[in-house]
Amino acid sequence: MFYGKIKSYLAAFFVLFCVADIYAQQEATQLKYSDMNNWVTREFRESSIIGGTKRTLYEIGATDTIKEAKPHEHGDSPWETSSVYARVSGITKGSSTVFPEKRGDGYAARLETRLEEVVVLGIINLKVLATGTIFSGSITEPVKDSKDPMQKLMQGVPYTERISGIKFDYKAKTGGKRIKATGFSRSDLPGKNEADVCVILQKRWEDADGNIYAKRLGTGWTRIKESTDDWINGFILPVKYGDLSKSAEFESYQDLFDGKERLVCGKNSKGQNRPIIETAWGSEDEEPTHIIIRFSAGYGGAYVGAVGDILWIDNVEILK
Repeated sequence: MFYGKIKSYLAAFFVLFCVADIYAQQEATQLKYSDMNNWVTREFRESSIIGGTKRTLYEIGATDTIKEAKPHEHGDSPWETSSVYARVSGITKGSSTVFPEKRGDGYAARLETRLEEVVVLGIINLKVLATGTIFSGSITEPVKDSKDPMQKLMQGVPYTERISGIKFDYKAKTGGKRIKATGFSRSDLPGKNEADVCVILQKRWEDADGNIYAKRLGTGWTRIKESTDDWINGFILPVKYGDLSKSAEFESYQDLFDGKERLVCGKNSKGQNRPIIETAWGSEDEEPTHIIIRFSAGYGGAYVGAVGDILWIDNVEILK
């Protein structure tokens, strides 16, 4: 009887162990620093010719303070922000659109849409619209010109798991008047602003010249149209697999990246920035190579948005 009890206990323990192991296997691999509690603070002065203003830029990553105008070193962080250090024709400039904001015992990310002002020798005044964005990927710094800004965003990081979606907390101030301000022109655009959130799973490959191609395996993409007074906790954005264009819920902004009008860029195996050309929708059984997760206070591409609109993001979690 004694040995019978021992066997029963061992059997029960074995069952519990297996169940625990199954649950462990069901947990998705998370992107580091997705709780938004760790930030790099970057402090430097802009060139005297444009005023010598002290700028503070923030990046998501291992907590650190850097008091020097130098390129952002990612370390082990998969996240990038739209706050950038630029050096154009020997002139140092910073753009700040993403900030840590205290929330409870930790922090959240505050993504703002701003008019960045550049005054040269107190005479030439340029105002450029910059929309607060965080995304999985990188930007090569220093940014050396304002040409084709979307090509400077290398979106996506390696990821090989099929997931059901992402979960996150958010708060939004949206619905503002959309404009386009390039610094040399400003125009009003139709419609009200909406915040933009997406998660994209791709199967990428390269040709002999390093050009990037991909199949779109999974898509989760939504627009936040309404402002919120309080935090919306645990919002789930599901990922749908296969040809999303055949779904009744399909929106044109969810379509495949063509490398032209729908331009999204990534880093190839040589570290070069290239347009990602999605050739087709992937099948249900294919495995991804990369994941793009992106949160933005607006939509519509470079220099487009609504001044004063803000998106707050916290506790991003990938769901198996």
